[in-house]
Amino acid sequence: MSKEDVFIGAIDQGTSSSRFIIYDKSAQPIGSHQVEFTQFYPQAGWVEHNPMEILESVKVCITKAVDKATANGFNVDKGLKAIGLTNQRETTLVWSKSTGAPLHNALVWMDVRTTSVCRRLEKELSGGRTHFVESCGLPISTYFSAMKLLWLMENVDAVKEAIKKKDALFGTIDTWLIWNLTGGVKGGLHVTDASNASRTMLMNLKTLNWDESTLKALQIPAEILPKIISNSEIIGNVSSGWPVAGIPIAGCLGDQHAAMLGQACRKGEAKSTYGTGAFILLNTGEGVVKSNHGLLSTIAYKLGPNAPTNYALEGSVAIAGAAVQWLRDGLGLITTAKDIEALALEVESNGGVYFVPAFNGLFAPWWRDDARGVCIGITRYTSKAHIARAVLESICFQVKDVIDSMHKDSGADQSKKDEFLLRVDGGATVNNLLMQTQADLLATSVIRPADIETTALGAAYAAGLAVGIWKEDFVFDSKDLLKNASVFRPLMVEEIRKKKVDSWGKAE
Repeated sequence: MSKEDVFIGAIDQGTSSSRFIIYDKSAQPIGSHQVEFTQFYPQAGWVEHNPMEILESVKVCITKAVDKATANGFNVDKGLKAIGLTNQRETTLVWSKSTGAPLHNALVWMDVRTTSVCRRLEKELSGGRTHFVESCGLPISTYFSAMKLLWLMENVDAVKEAIKKKDALFGTIDTWLIWNLTGGVKGGLHVTDASNASRTMLMNLKTLNWDESTLKALQIPAEILPKIISNSEIIGNVSSGWPVAGIPIAGCLGDQHAAMLGQACRKGEAKSTYGTGAFILLNTGEGVVKSNHGLLSTIAYKLGPNAPTNYALEGSVAIAGAAVQWLRDGLGLITTAKDIEALALEVESNGGVYFVPAFNGLFAPWWRDDARGVCIGITRYTSKAHIARAVLESICFQVKDVIDSMHKDSGADQSKKDEFLLRVDGGATVNNLLMQTQADLLATSVIRPADIETTALGAAYAAGLAVGIWKEDFVFDSKDLLKNASVFRPLMVEEIRKKKVDSWGKAE
């Protein structure tokens, strides 16, 4: 390959860090950089980010990744053709149109301060918790952006004042980044993509427009909302003052939707991303599938303004990798997150210990924001290795709960469950014990691609499609995706699996 080939960049803005990865024409990474940023916990259950720190982290990542690729002989300055963006979803902020300054820290997706707002609306609205499900596919929950926006509107004077003066802009992190990348107060574009918009509770799933009846019911002014666009189109160019100025931003997806694209999930195919939480999405094709088992109906992706919309069923697990971080930071049982695998392998089983990591409530399929973590089955025999194994198993049990619900909702032929492949990605998937445990509890195969960073890859694909670097046949060529992949096949006997699943059910 010539080192003066064409390149696509991907901003991957996550819950705890930002990254920029540069891909060559064969979708191989040739340079990357990652920066962690601060998590703020003002009160129990509250989680915030500093929007300005996120901006700076993205700027540093772009600069450093370009420098690394250039040092390796790649002419990125000449060859970079477009940038895709993917981001933590639901995280909500409001800023001043005139100054560009955030009016409060961003409220992170897992923040539960909006519990009282949710309870109030459930009582006031005729449909209760499911009042908006018909239009947006989502129940009233602390998880979604609209509830966080209402909290900011009701509790932050600067937000109230800015809305009154028509100086307020609302957005999720994609909107904040694009507005700043394309000029900010000097003509920045106020947009969001359909996948991020689908997580606000405010977008109509069928029309892909803001739902007027929802805005009216929640008294949210339409003028503060961004324009909704597709996942793959030229949005605007990076403005001066940023590295890679002049390059078009041509793709944008929420992180879980980007991972679906990066994993080449067509209709009937599912992926699970293991990060701070775990997020399982099943592509249901061009029709919205309603869930009767606690899942969310959402967008999978829309690869162009005139492209068909692919929908998905989603189950979100609030605490996955965050439970491992708690073992490290809260209990001090491990020094680094990767130490959990070796510790858990010191024992052959969980020793009867089951752990439910409901630190901030339970998401799908339970939707209990009042739930809290429990650990049961502890005896004098219990060691820290048993606790470590129970924590890993808790992630897999939660994913299984979601996938079982997906099979029921999608009408999948239960006799063909053994043909079902779960595609996995995210940092925690390097843990082989976690992946084998997942396969054992699901009784189906789990496939881990050679490159587990499929979220950034999906954002790059979206941008590359928009500027004509790639065609959809290239993106969805699963043969290439599965090349060099690791496959974990179930080894556990049915009797033991059933016993463990029953015990987990009692713990929940």
